[in-house]
Amino acid sequence: MYGNRGNSGGYNRPRNDGPREMHDVVCSDCGAATQVPFKPTEGRPVYCRDCFQKHKPKDRF
Repeated sequence: MYGNRGNSGGYNRPRNDGPREMHDVVCSDCGAATQVPFKPTEGRPVYCRDCFQKHKPKDRF
């Protein structure tokens, strides 16, 4: 019944978008200049790699 649903999108699609556009930002926590692979949303914090590790939820699932 569920065995052959095909690959209609979602989590299992391979990504082949080429290089991602990076955006220059300043970390909301430590003030370091860094880059992120998404366009930041105004009013939401953006963190460098180190600060992101400190702020991310421990158990998401």
